[in-house]
Amino acid sequence: MTAAAERATLIASYAAGPARLRAALDNAPVIEALAWRPAPDEWSAHEIAVHCADSEMNAALRIRYLVAEREPVIQGYDETGWAAAMDYQAHPLTVALAVVDAVRAHTVPVIRALPEAAWARRGTHTESGTYGAEDWLRIYAAHLEEHAAQIERALARWPGAR
Repeated sequence: MTAAAERATLIASYAAGPARLRAALDNAPVIEALAWRPAPDEWSAHEIAVHCADSEMNAALRIRYLVAEREPVIQGYDETGWAAAMDYQAHPLTVALAVVDAVRAHTVPVIRALPEAAWARRGTHTESGTYGAEDWLRIYAAHLEEHAAQIERALARWPGAR
């Protein structure tokens, strides 16, 4: 089980995620760089940010199911399929970022207030099996940081950056 001090650090990382994501996007030299795909099978910086919005909505529900349901089942989803089906490239970036901000702002007080027993809660993830509240925290504390770094790598590869 994660120690309370480590959990507090992870929660702080979780809370800082939206600012980190915005900072990565702010590094785009021009708006066209946000739409550029480094490879045909890779997402643009814009698509990554829209994925983050959808992922955050799923994440917010996941932690709530884990702590409030008797036998929680956490539904996996096809991230690539969602990107194609919902045309992430055409989705407004400002709306996606507002969703990330709002969902994290809504979830931070929830996780900060969870009692110790809630962190021991476990459910079943449809793709990965046993899945607990602490697993959730480790994954989502890093999620936006990882995608911010992915955006920075993509922007560094943009042909106009050279």
